[in-house]
Amino acid sequence: MNGRAELTRSLKLRHIVVIGLGYMAPMAVFDTFGIVSGETGGHVPAAYAVTLLAILFTAASYGKMVRLFPSAGTAYTYTQQTIHPYAGFLVGWASLLDYLFLPMINALLTGVYLSSVFPEVSTAWWIIGFIVLVTGLNVFRVTVTASVNSILVLFQVVVVLLFAGLAIRGLIQGDGLGQVFNLRPFVSPDMSVIALLSGASILCFSFLGFDAVTTLTEETVDAKKTIPRGIMLVALAGGALFITASYFMQSLFPDVSVLSDPEAASAEIALFIGGTIFQLVFLAAALSSTLASGLVSVTSVTRLLYAMGRDGFLPRSWFGYVHPKLRTPLFNVLLVGALMLFALYLDLLTATSFINFGALIAFSFVNISVMAYYFRKQKNKHIKDWWGFVLSPLIGTTFIAFLWVNLEETSMMLGLLWTFVGLIYLLYLVKVKKTNLEMVKFEEQ
Repeated sequence: MNGRAELTRSLKLRHIVVIGLGYMAPMAVFDTFGIVSGETGGHVPAAYAVTLLAILFTAASYGKMVRLFPSAGTAYTYTQQTIHPYAGFLVGWASLLDYLFLPMINALLTGVYLSSVFPEVSTAWWIIGFIVLVTGLNVFRVTVTASVNSILVLFQVVVVLLFAGLAIRGLIQGDGLGQVFNLRPFVSPDMSVIALLSGASILCFSFLGFDAVTTLTEETVDAKKTIPRGIMLVALAGGALFITASYFMQSLFPDVSVLSDPEAASAEIALFIGGTIFQLVFLAAALSSTLASGLVSVTSVTRLLYAMGRDGFLPRSWFGYVHPKLRTPLFNVLLVGALMLFALYLDLLTATSFINFGALIAFSFVNISVMAYYFRKQKNKHIKDWWGFVLSPLIGTTFIAFLWVNLEETSMMLGLLWTFVGLIYLLYLVKVKKTNLEMVKFEEQ
């Protein structure tokens, strides 16, 4: 645009899938297991299955919007194009909470993991080292990020499969339920549907990776086909990993009260199933998980900032800049790296609260955007489109509404405060500065 360098298309389907899985952090299944098992009464894999089924409706909405509006702006662009540019900005502003704070959470977790192994080294140094590494890798072309992420994700998948193998050995020897195949983790006479849905509301945020890949639309070959396929593959592959790992954990520990600390059970489970050596391998996989997720979350947020800068909602000279040789939004990468230093002063609860609000805003408005497009923009309406453009996103919206009801009060208050700040900035931009907003034009499909 206007002679400036632009992002280049170099990513293929395999890159999109591993980037999405890296964002989802497959090892996270072990961190949430104890909490969700207690919440669901020992039916974690069933809760994951319900979550996957529900989230696929929202994933389908993302796929439809990518085909219509292939932009790095994701929910921000979809809302801007189907509802109103100002609504799009506020959705993008709120979504920044999700994208900005996830790298900080990964930095915090990296500090926690490494400090447990090397207590003589200050946690702050591990956090700073993490920030320097993920920022440095994101400076280079996006294919570098994809290649590094592929190695990290592959290692995590191997560890999950190794865990499954060790679990099978333990079940054959009579541990836990004492059976390799058992329906108890999925369904039992004492299972509560309300408890299952409550567990699903916690696990929903494990699936964030499927939406993050839409920020890479402008760097993907044949994006209108590749990104929708990638979205579904990321959700399905992530769901399969989560269900498999949680099934074997639940089979080994049908009652998590036997664990010394159910809310931080991963290390204890690893020790029980494979001894000290496997516990160290498990820790290495956890570290690769935070690195992979941190790496691609920085990639995602810098592309969202780029889209908002290119449109004029943020200063174009900085946020809309792409380095002519590296073909990355270099200034955004450096800015996000600097902002990540706030992780030195944050706690996990606060950072997670911001993420939850931002993710739900994005999920909600992508579904709403699909319906808005059908009723406001689509010229030739057919009854056959009702499922894809009305009923499916409506089901997705209904599930997200349930998550809103269960959102913790801290998340709601912090998110609303951040959105109010965005509204004040928008009023300044439009009423005082009278900024010329330049929306990307798309041909209607």
